[in-house]
Amino acid sequence: MDEQTKILVCVSAAVASNCVPCFRHYAKKAEAAGIDPRDVQEAVTMGAQVKSGAHAILMATVDAASGHPGTEGDTSCCGSTSGTSCGP
Repeated sequence: MDEQTKILVCVSAAVASNCVPCFRHYAKKAEAAGIDPRDVQEAVTMGAQVKSGAHAILMATVDAASGHPGTEGDTSCCGSTSGTSCGP
């Protein structure tokens, strides 16, 4: 894997894990490496989709455990209609 791809993966992971210091660090590395800001934004969007999907599944699990009807088995992720993967 090339260095730019590694940086973009780290940007995405920082967003998915809500790590502000990590995001700032890797955003600076991306700028220094000359990575197109559109690519950085795409990595941010992908990280946000993973975070959002994980949160949705957690909340469905909490709702189901709390006895809220209609939430059992809701395991969709990141807006995926297949419920099997995050992202495109």
